[in-house]
Amino acid sequence: MSCFREIRRNQGAEFPNEPIYRGKYISLDGMIGMYMKKPAAIPDDVLERVYQGNCTKEDALILLEGSPFELFELADALRANAVGDTVSYVTNQNIYITNKCAGNCGFCAYRTEKGYILSVEEILKKASEARKAGVAELCIQGGYIPEIDMEFYLEVIESLKANFPELCIHALSPMEVNYAAGISGISVKEALRKLKESGLDSLTGTSAEILSDRVRKIICPGKINTQQWIDTIKAAHKAGISTNATIMYGHVETIEERLDHIFTIREIQKETSGFTELIPMSFLPYNNRIGEKLLASGKFSSTGLEDLQLIAISRIILHTYINNIQATWVKLGKKLAQFALHCGANDLGGTLMEDQISTASGGNYGEYVSPAEFEWLIKSAGRTPMQRDTLYRKVEPVFPNRISPLPCFGKTKISSKE
Repeated sequence: MSCFREIRRNQGAEFPNEPIYRGKYISLDGMIGMYMKKPAAIPDDVLERVYQGNCTKEDALILLEGSPFELFELADALRANAVGDTVSYVTNQNIYITNKCAGNCGFCAYRTEKGYILSVEEILKKASEARKAGVAELCIQGGYIPEIDMEFYLEVIESLKANFPELCIHALSPMEVNYAAGISGISVKEALRKLKESGLDSLTGTSAEILSDRVRKIICPGKINTQQWIDTIKAAHKAGISTNATIMYGHVETIEERLDHIFTIREIQKETSGFTELIPMSFLPYNNRIGEKLLASGKFSSTGLEDLQLIAISRIILHTYINNIQATWVKLGKKLAQFALHCGANDLGGTLMEDQISTASGGNYGEYVSPAEFEWLIKSAGRTPMQRDTLYRKVEPVFPNRISPLPCFGKTKISSKE
């Protein structure tokens, strides 16, 4: 029978394969009921299921109804068991192909009727500037419109890979894939096959919002439904394309719908093992229809406590399935994102360089964090920083001490199709 072993963090003792709780290492062989200082609010059977990766919806509700500090401590223990004390981040650049969109999402303040569409040459120019700034990832985003078909996306990705083979291309959403495939008259499966062949490294897991058709009919009635999102993600994984997973919360959904969303992600991961991370994203209520109604009712999206609770319960539900939980600084702010590292998160996201979507909806935490500041935030939280690529592979810093983008770097002036 295993015995408890003290964590001696200052002495560098590590037991990465055993769970940790309340400053103690424990074993999984029947020792769940023998915690020192076991929290009275969390039943033994709930803890046992959590550590085995079998947390139920009822367990999650019990944990959310209890002390948030017990919740955070449990999530932090599971984080330590899954990934140790390493906290990752990625040097990346968002490239917005267009700000036009055929959608009518009630939470979006980015979409415009008369916008731009970048040419392939302009996209390559932005990518060249990003490489000079030392990025490891290019994140290609934008709306879905009739003018952009699958052939255009394939040309963009092929051109980027031909010119910047060392960079990870993280692009498109399940919604964009479905829409562009329809415009081009091909199946989603065929579109994903072609995207893989063109050099796409990872598909974004955005357009998930909340995986509830009740919610989707309210906030994004023109988007693909829950089953279409699930089917597209599964098809991408089966085509050999990794994705992240996202949840956009804090608007019209219930707590149960948030949990159902995370459990849906877990079920997909059980089948495909294709998710690299979960990114919880709090709804920004400014300059959009859903937000206006929310503010008029006296609600201001999610609270900081809710944000941390969602990160923690995500870690708990996804334990043994998805190792990486991101605390996105552009939504939370840098200080709360740093604190989230003690609530189950182990990744701070990317440098971004620009985030037009969040700033359009009232995000006020900036659009760039330097690698040097990421390293400082992580070390100040008592963790070990690591630069990564899209697929969570370690990369060596190109400009580890740079605190701002290169002088030539910035938002490219748009001169393309208006």
